[in-house]
Amino acid sequence: MTDRTIQLQQIIDQNPGIQFREIMRFSGLKNGVLSHYLGKLEKLGVIKVIRGPRQARFYPPQITDEQSKTIKALRKQTPRDLLLALIKQDGLEFNELVTEVGKSPSTVSLYLSQLVQDALVEIKLENTRKRYYIKSRMIIDQLIEDYRPRLLEKPTSGFEDIFNSF
Repeated sequence: MTDRTIQLQQIIDQNPGIQFREIMRFSGLKNGVLSHYLGKLEKLGVIKVIRGPRQARFYPPQITDEQSKTIKALRKQTPRDLLLALIKQDGLEFNELVTEVGKSPSTVSLYLSQLVQDALVEIKLENTRKRYYIKSRMIIDQLIEDYRPRLLEKPTSGFEDIFNSF
């Protein structure tokens, strides 16, 4: 492997769930050159790429699908705040989560729905009230331990939160 591919592999290993533009910024490589090398690394199985609507995220190959969903949530401000609120006090109601994260109810609803869909959070009905619980506490704890501070202290983009609040 070349110095460039080793550099890219290290960036991805240290920042699981990183997006293309972030890799471009860290590496200093131009779009076409970076695409070429990332394609090579993916073919070799040195990195794992999970493509979603409008974005691709890059991971070390040993990251499981469940871990990748958790990392994706932890790399965004509002989902991370929701997970951390539930880590602090599991079993919160929707209004308590809105207060805890300081976002509009529609923004919290959007991200909470995604966390439930990704099986990171579950809803339990208690005395006719919905309460939200962390589903994969051990995975979250392990990822935070392995990748802190990068995973917790550097949100991907505040723009997403602004856009989604409309």
